[in-house]
Amino acid sequence: MVTNNVAVLLIYRCTSGPIMNRIPPGDQAVERTYERTWDEIEQMLTRAEVKRNQWKKWFEECKSSADREGMKEAARNHKALDGVIKTLRWTLGEVGVGDPLA
Repeated sequence: MVTNNVAVLLIYRCTSGPIMNRIPPGDQAVERTYERTWDEIEQMLTRAEVKRNQWKKWFEECKSSADREGMKEAARNHKALDGVIKTLRWTLGEVGVGDPLA
């Protein structure tokens, strides 16, 4: 849990100094509460995996009926959820999961 003083310091550090040149205008005062529990993150990972599997199933259904637009939508959403899942696994410190941005 982050105390108010630490949260203010984090916001200050994110909105001042040399890093300011890299933060787009309007995004400078992002407030983070750091109130998520590990359990909440793990539940979100489970939900993301279920949703990704649903999109994979939908892709296969669209493929069998030659619905190319449906296949494209399913593939895009499946790929997006791959990124979400990798990021959540990285956040949880899962062994073998590399930098999600690499």
